[in-house]
Amino acid sequence: MNLENEKPTPARVELEPGLYSWCTCGLSQKNPFCDGSHHQADGVFRSLKFEITETKTVSLCTCKLTSNPPYCDGSHKKI
Repeated sequence: MNLENEKPTPARVELEPGLYSWCTCGLSQKNPFCDGSHHQADGVFRSLKFEITETKTVSLCTCKLTSNPPYCDGSHKKI
């Protein structure tokens, strides 16, 4: 996501039970999910693993400023 041209918004997604990897670097082409692009950032970033135990719709952070990763806490409104 190019923050210069577009204000970030959370990604509302329905997730099935399972393990997921949230992108922490913002380089992923599959944002908010990790695609391994953080390897380009000299090891500064790692994906954040999280588990969903029941099918539900969640709002995942795309601005990477949340204080409750991987979930959106409204921090994007301050950008």
